Amino acid sequence: MKETTASPYQIFRNLAKMDFVRMHGPEHHVLDGACILTAYRNAGGEIDLEPALEELLDRGLEMPGAMCGMWGVCGATASVGAALSILEGTGPLTADDSWGSHMEYTSAALKGLSKIGGPRCCKRDAYVSLETAIDYIRKRYGVTLEKDGITCGFFPQNEQCKKEDCPYYPKAKQTASSAS
Repeated sequence: MKETTASPYQIFRNLAKMDFVRMHGPEHHVLDGACILTAYRNAGGEIDLEPALEELLDRGLEMPGAMCGMWGVCGATASVGAALSILEGTGPLTADDSWGSHMEYTSAALKGLSKIGGPRCCKRDAYVSLETAIDYIRKRYGVTLEKDGITCGFFPQNEQCKKEDCPYYPKAKQTASSAS
């Protein structure tokens, strides 16, 4: 509620550093969508943030941990998908285009994750989900969230880090910049 930036990445970095957010964990099932809702509000999007965050918390707490490996769906992406459905009031019986549109978002985010591959990394998955959502929100709602560069600072805590095979790993970013 106290965040003022329209950058979901910055909000994510600020919150993901807190002691209660583990490297891998179901916290992302709420955190990632909350970053989108907050940045949306801060960018001028119309939303009553506090009840939206409460609804997202209720939904996120229903998602089990390890969804990525056990269900084939990432909790970070599902969290952002839930945030989008909260923005539009979409539910299982919604007949307007929001129902399918949110599916387009989640399928695009999941496709991005599938290209990177495993093993799990909740931070990397959050970055992909947020990045995909920024473009989606601009296109669908006309609200521009800030899209600053992402370089992961969490990799030292991730025993399964893909290092150079992750697009957010610091050395991978340097290599990509050198090549251009």
